[in-house]
Amino acid sequence: MLPLPERRYLAEALRTETVGGILLLLAAVAALVWANVWPHAYQSVLHHPVGPSAPLHLNLPLEAWAKDGLLTVFFFVAGIELKREFVAGELRSPSAALLPVVAAVSGVVLPAIVFTVANSGAGGHPGGWAIPTATDIAFALGVLAVVGSHLPSALRAFLLTLAVVDDLIAILIIAVFYSSGIRFWALGLALAGLVLFWFLHRRGVHGWYLFVPLALVIWALMHESGIHPTVAGVAMGLMLRCHREGAEEHSPGEHIEHLVRPLSAGVAVPVFALFAAGVTISSGAIRDVFTQAMPLGVVLGLLVGKTVGIFGGTWLAARFTRAELNPQLSWSDLFAVSTLAGIGFTVSLLISELAFPNDPELADRAKAAVLIGSLLCALVATVLLKLRNRHYRQLCEEEDRDSDGDGIPDVYQRDDRPADDQHQDDQHQDDRQRDSRPTAGDGTARPGPVTG
Repeated sequence: MLPLPERRYLAEALRTETVGGILLLLAAVAALVWANVWPHAYQSVLHHPVGPSAPLHLNLPLEAWAKDGLLTVFFFVAGIELKREFVAGELRSPSAALLPVVAAVSGVVLPAIVFTVANSGAGGHPGGWAIPTATDIAFALGVLAVVGSHLPSALRAFLLTLAVVDDLIAILIIAVFYSSGIRFWALGLALAGLVLFWFLHRRGVHGWYLFVPLALVIWALMHESGIHPTVAGVAMGLMLRCHREGAEEHSPGEHIEHLVRPLSAGVAVPVFALFAAGVTISSGAIRDVFTQAMPLGVVLGLLVGKTVGIFGGTWLAARFTRAELNPQLSWSDLFAVSTLAGIGFTVSLLISELAFPNDPELADRAKAAVLIGSLLCALVATVLLKLRNRHYRQLCEEEDRDSDGDGIPDVYQRDDRPADDQHQDDQHQDDRQRDSRPTAGDGTARPGPVTG
C-alpha cells in the first residue's frame, strides 16, 4: 500500500491529468473535424508565422510554437515529476522502482523493434522507429474518465511511474536522435543560463519575474542551438528542489508543479493536439495505415509492442528478481494497464513530425497511424478493464472509506498494516505536527501545548 502522503499526491496529480486528458480528447476530435471539414483554414492557421525573426530566428509558424514552445511546459512538469519520484516517490526505493522501470524500458525497446522489423524491407522507413515508443498518461486517464473505469492506487502508481520514466526516455531519444546542426555558441549560452537558473534556485532566490524571463532566454538559446527546446524544459524541471527543508509545508518543486501542472494539462497539451492531430481521414488513408510498412509498424508497435513489452518485462523482472507484484493486483490487471499504456498520443505525434521533417505527407501518415493505434489500444484496454471494474470499484471504496471523518482513510489507521507503512505514515504525521508549530524569532520551533 502506498504511504498516505504519496497517495494524496498521486490522487491530486492524476485528477489534474484526468481533466487534461478529457480536454486532450476534445482537442483531438476538434482537430480532426477542422482538418477534414475546413482543410484550407486549418492549414492556413497552422502555417501562420508569429514572432521576431532576429536575432534568434523565432518567426515561427503556430504549428512550431505549439510543438517547440507549449510542449516545453509539458516536459518541464515531466522533469519535476521525475525529480520528485527520485527523491520522494516510487523511484527512491530500488525494490519498488524495479518493476515500473523495467516495464518502461521494455515498453520502449520492443515497440522500436516491432517497427524496425515491419520497415526492414523495401519501401520501409526505419527512421520512424521511435514513434510508437511513447506513453501518454493524460490521454490514458482521459479514456478512463470517459468510460468510467476505476483504478486502485497500486495500479495508478504503477501507471504514473511508468509514464514518468517513459517521458525521460522519450526526451533522451529526441535530444540524441532528432537534433541536428548543433550551434555550439548558442548551446554554451543555454548551458550557462541553466547553471544560473540552478544557482539562483539553490541560493533561495524567489520571484517569477526573475525566473520566467530567464527560462524564456534559455528556451530561445536551446532552440537556436539545434537541440530540441523541450530538453530545456526537462533540465529546468530536474533542477528544482523537491524535498522539504525546515518548516516548509511544500518543497519549491512541489509548489511550482502545483501551479504549472494545470497550465500543462489544461492548455499546453490540448492546444498542441489541436495543431498536431489534424490529419485527413479517408478510406484510402485508413487503408494505407494497414497496408503500408511505416504506418503499420506504428500501429503494431503501439498495440503489440507496448503491451507485450510492458507486460513481458514486468513478468520477467518478477520471475527472476526479488521484485513482486502488489498483492492486490493480478497479472490480468497488469496486462490491461499494459494495453492502456499503448496510447502514445502527444509525444508520438511530436516524434512523427521530427522523424519526417521534409516529408509532410509521410508525417501525416504516421500521425494517422498514431491516432488509429492509440484508439485500438484504448478500445482493447477498456474491454479488459471493464471486466474487472466491479473489483476495482470495491478496492477504491475500501481505500477511500473514512468512517470517523477525520480526513484519513481507515486503511491507514489499522494495526495490521506492514510496519514499514505505519512508520512512514507516523513519520509524515510527526513532520506535519512539527511544521505546524509556531516558531521563535531565531527560527527554532517552540514547544507545542502539552495535552493529557
